[in-house]
Amino acid sequence: MAELKPLHYRLHLEPDLKRFRFDGRAEIEIESSGPVQTIPMNGLELAIWNCRVARGKDEMKCAFSMDPLKESLTVHLPSELNGRFVLKIEYTGEINNRMAGFYRTRYVREGVEKIAAVTQFEENDARRAFPCFDHPARKASFTVEIVVENGLTAISNNPVEEEVALENGRKLVRFQTTPIMSTYLLFFAVGEFDFIEDPGEVLIRLAAAPGIARYGDFALGFSRKALAFSEEYYGIRYPLPKLDLIAVSDFSAGAMENWGAITFRENLLLRDPEKTSKAGEERICEVIAHEIAHMWFGNLVTPKEWEYLWLNESFATYFGFGVVDHYYPEWEMWGRFLNNTTNVAFERDGLIQTIPIEIPGGGHVLINVSTAPIIYSKGGSILRQIEGYVGSESFKEGLRHYLEKHAYGTATSHDLWDSFEKASAKPVSTMIRSWVGQPGYPILEVGRDGDVLNIHQERFTFLPGTSKGEWMIPLTLKLFLKGGTGETVHALMETSDISIPISEDVVAYLVNAGQTGFYRVRYKEQENLRELGRQAAEKALSPEERWGLQNDLYALLKRGDTDPSLYLSFLEYYREEDAFLPLVSISDHLFHLFMVSSEEDRKRASSAGKELFERVLARIGYEPDSGEPHSISIVREQLLWHAALYGSTEALSFGGRSFGKLCEGKPVHPDIMRSTMQIGALTGGNSALEWFERTFAASGNEHERINILMALGCFKEESLIRKGLQFLLEKVPDRNKFIVIGAMVANPSAVGLLWDWYLSSRGRLEELHPVHYERFIAAIIPWGGLGREEEVKAFFEDYMKSQEKFRDAIGLSLERLEIHSRMRNRKAGSQ
Repeated sequence: MAELKPLHYRLHLEPDLKRFRFDGRAEIEIESSGPVQTIPMNGLELAIWNCRVARGKDEMKCAFSMDPLKESLTVHLPSELNGRFVLKIEYTGEINNRMAGFYRTRYVREGVEKIAAVTQFEENDARRAFPCFDHPARKASFTVEIVVENGLTAISNNPVEEEVALENGRKLVRFQTTPIMSTYLLFFAVGEFDFIEDPGEVLIRLAAAPGIARYGDFALGFSRKALAFSEEYYGIRYPLPKLDLIAVSDFSAGAMENWGAITFRENLLLRDPEKTSKAGEERICEVIAHEIAHMWFGNLVTPKEWEYLWLNESFATYFGFGVVDHYYPEWEMWGRFLNNTTNVAFERDGLIQTIPIEIPGGGHVLINVSTAPIIYSKGGSILRQIEGYVGSESFKEGLRHYLEKHAYGTATSHDLWDSFEKASAKPVSTMIRSWVGQPGYPILEVGRDGDVLNIHQERFTFLPGTSKGEWMIPLTLKLFLKGGTGETVHALMETSDISIPISEDVVAYLVNAGQTGFYRVRYKEQENLRELGRQAAEKALSPEERWGLQNDLYALLKRGDTDPSLYLSFLEYYREEDAFLPLVSISDHLFHLFMVSSEEDRKRASSAGKELFERVLARIGYEPDSGEPHSISIVREQLLWHAALYGSTEALSFGGRSFGKLCEGKPVHPDIMRSTMQIGALTGGNSALEWFERTFAASGNEHERINILMALGCFKEESLIRKGLQFLLEKVPDRNKFIVIGAMVANPSAVGLLWDWYLSSRGRLEELHPVHYERFIAAIIPWGGLGREEEVKAFFEDYMKSQEKFRDAIGLSLERLEIHSRMRNRKAGSQ
């Protein structure tokens, strides 16, 4: 069978921002390895009105057929062709409002709402904007030209090559031809944009709606750093002459790595010094570093099939933290990585209904609540494990070999493994296959028998299950010896069991020292656990190790292997904890226990949290200080809100005073702005709700608006909770509606109302973008379903018959509901 290869696309577009339509012309140069008479392509929601094929001077009309269900376009040639020829297709399309394909986004200028048009093509939506071979391996170059009104600006992947004045107040903007790349990386936009720029060998520009680009200085400066790091580390220059960072108000994802024209949500690119917290600044840097890493991982080297998507996203996730850590080591980004990335993967992959990182089948992979924690978070965590195994230099050398060998082409997982093996001379292929190719992860049962440590692995799941697995695990053990000395031991666990000899002088042993391994640990001897707790109290364990010790213990509690009293008593070793990573993790776990438990355990969790957090807040201060460590500024916000929720008089009083200042128009430090608003909702009643509604309507700052939406979920009065839910439906943009629900499922006063609200509002929620609707499902089922488990389960079992595309999100959410239900219904004191 002949192979069809697209070589070059020449696209001509004429968007009409008043009618939300566009006319297009696609000329696609194709090479066929043999005679063909039909051309199978992709096209969706396009009205094609002319299709021709040209070869040399000859040009003939072609028949065509489209199948909307298969999203396919088939061109029927008048006779067989071989070699090179050009398809010429003229069509009309919609500038839709679904944040996919070529879509419209709103912005406000001088009080007037206006429209811009932008693209979002990953994974399979280029076909909504032009006929194409919409698959990552079908790479080609692109020349784009757009006809726009004179007052508007057009942006695409490469710089403008020329502008030509036309009649009727319009102009044609033609862009330089791109390198060879996949269709999902193409970008174009039309609208009013302000720019700031950083000239250099590679021009970096930041584009935003009129009046707000001035908030892009911080992002622009860090982007230059991230680009410099990437070029040095990967050993390959960035291949395009410019890099645009584009703020988009209506956006389904966080950001998108279009080559040379990266798009972002406004709050992930723009920083207002008066309203953006240090956590917000950190997140801006992380997302920029993530997307710039994609210029190499995904754009320069592209996965051969979507099942290898982890080669894009896992590396971008990993370097999103690594690049920021390189420039700001005081931010403790690898600690943030453990809690925000590795632990997210632990939680998702601990479900019986999980998936491998490398998803078999060859079809496209939807990034959603089911797949993202595996492809992004677990994948990034496995890369951290690999670097720990092969060493930093071999890791870098392997990546350089991989990128150089496959530049402008495609790759598979095996290509990456081969590069790592060449660089390290270690059996990376065998080791990584066990982590990438099978679902789940192990828990290690560790016990001592005299001078031997016996370690057994099995798959960890929160619920009882029969599925098994075996992983090749790089082990790092920290041994504590009599007299206060210690040593580190490395081993490779290649089967289900391993025995490691130790000295009789060992008084305690820690498995997963440095916390680079993607597995959990259970110690059989309680005395060893207690001794590790004493080492944690004395700070003989690193913050990462102190995090892992209590994090694994809480996972055992969550799956029913131990009792809340053991976890709560173990926290006595953390009474004087002062590091961000363990503190924020303990805060997360106590809050989870508070929300899910029966009344007795809820009281114990809130009491423990109140006592610990009041002690920490008294030490670090309630008010941010200009000279304090970055991580303290971040942890204060969470501890302040949780302490207030647990009834801390000091936290409630401080938050109430701060909210009063805010309502009077006085400044409040951005690092406590969110918690101030949350406590304001908790204590402020109807006047607080009215202030939130007025401020939300008047604000043009996305950071401020997001803080308000989080606070809307924190009222304790049922009437105000219901008003907040109505505000969500009527006033909140689709892209941000789930923020309110995310806050309400974490509110013990609101969570019991959400199931009935979902049933009554389902018709409106189903109109949302599927990515956003899934987030509602994933939030409401595990929490709003508590106490109504059978009803919820029966409803969704029927619902999935007609909504197959949400099966994964529903399945994992029902499993989480069962986990929560088992925790709540466990008898106090039982194991």
